[in-house]
Amino acid sequence: MIEKKLRRGLRIKFEKGVDPEVRRAILEFAVWLRQQVDFPIRVPVYVKKATQIKSKEGELVCGTFWEPDNKNVEPYIRVSTGDYYELIEKWGKDNALASILDTIAHEIAHYEQWLKDKPSSCRSASNRARILMKKYSAQGHTHKNCSKH
Repeated sequence: MIEKKLRRGLRIKFEKGVDPEVRRAILEFAVWLRQQVDFPIRVPVYVKKATQIKSKEGELVCGTFWEPDNKNVEPYIRVSTGDYYELIEKWGKDNALASILDTIAHEIAHYEQWLKDKPSSCRSASNRARILMKKYSAQGHTHKNCSKH
């Protein structure tokens, strides 16, 4: 089998209608993530305006990571952001944004598991996301660590 040269990096793609403040926070987080995490195989993050998205198991969730069986195929992440205003009402703006960023960090952790051929573990991904969010916050970013999205 001929292996094609894969693209590298983290790519963020926004669906039309995603809140501008959410967009700004995600782009800022992505810049920071690129300095913290190696992305040897490109992973696009599709940011959706829906309140939830359907997982491959049919569950309604806030984020998913699709991991191909073949490392010659790019994986992808999908994240919902449509509940942003509801989250603001519950927790305030900073926690609402942090919740969305935490979802991205969680899915990035699944990407890292996939790269290392480790079994997908939500507990491990949540721990890694918590570490990333604490580090992000410690470096002066105002979004508090809130992982209830």
